[in-house]
Amino acid sequence: MFGRMLGLALALLANTLTAAEPLRRYQAREPHMGVDVTITLYAPSEAVATDAVKAAFRRIADLNKVFSDYDPDSESMRLCAATSVGQPMPISEDLFVVLTAARSWSEKTDGAFDVTVGPLVDLWRRSRRTKKLPTPEAVKEAQQRVGYQHVRLLADPPRAALDRETMRLDFGAIAKGYAAQEAVKTLTKMGLPRCLVAIAGDIAAGDAPPDAPGWKIGIAPPNADADPSRYLKLVKACVSTSGDSYQYVEINGVRYSHIVDSRTGLGLTHRCSVTVVSPSGSTSDALDTAATILGAERGAKLIEDTEGAAGLLIFGEERSETTTSRFKEWLWE
Repeated sequence: MFGRMLGLALALLANTLTAAEPLRRYQAREPHMGVDVTITLYAPSEAVATDAVKAAFRRIADLNKVFSDYDPDSESMRLCAATSVGQPMPISEDLFVVLTAARSWSEKTDGAFDVTVGPLVDLWRRSRRTKKLPTPEAVKEAQQRVGYQHVRLLADPPRAALDRETMRLDFGAIAKGYAAQEAVKTLTKMGLPRCLVAIAGDIAAGDAPPDAPGWKIGIAPPNADADPSRYLKLVKACVSTSGDSYQYVEINGVRYSHIVDSRTGLGLTHRCSVTVVSPSGSTSDALDTAATILGAERGAKLIEDTEGAAGLLIFGEERSETTTSRFKEWLWE
């Protein structure tokens, strides 16, 4: 009995020492989903941090195998390539969750956000490379293969069917936010909740650093060459920014964004930058893109009406700003 009690006492002492071990800041970067992914976390040792970072990067890599539209072997591209049009196919829980969220955002935005926009995105990518606008006939043909209403989802077990031929899914406006939050969940489950995952303009934060009230995140300015002038204080939240500051092309004297409006089949021509904070990564990612397409007034209302979301919208050459009521709660002061 004494030996067992002594062993228990020593175990409790070891746990106490481990819990008291100071946390140190670690950071790692790897390319995933076509961009650089940065993970910052606080851990008691480099070995613990390394194992956790590997697991988080592995989770992101696995999600890329689900959502990538560049990889013909990704799960979403295999769904698009299915020869049996309208025949439900088994899909993973991740694909089902994100497709369900995407359909909800499509309905809320009257199709301004549409995960089936892939044919138009492919067409616009070629235009950006060649700096030539697609013909009206090419746009019309691509638009005939777009429409969130033609994606059917069935649960228990999760399945999906595409009811039109040669449809193409594009998760560029929702998957990175989802992946960033999933990486934070992975780190948290491993006992390291003080973490931050940045997948380009989509960022997910866990608990605050041990020496700060939150993660200090600079709000991307409309001018790509400028430094942030305002900062967010993120704790257990996600932020996404979308706009035309970094990715655009000029064709025939007109500046076009990389963001495609399915109604025109072309990149947006109005200047814009939208930053959205939300408890959900897929929500912030989808909302910032939807708002850039909808414009300042409708975009702000959409964000305002979304539970827990807040936004900063900057539109026009004059850089007119609109903020939703909850946005100031997230500002670093």
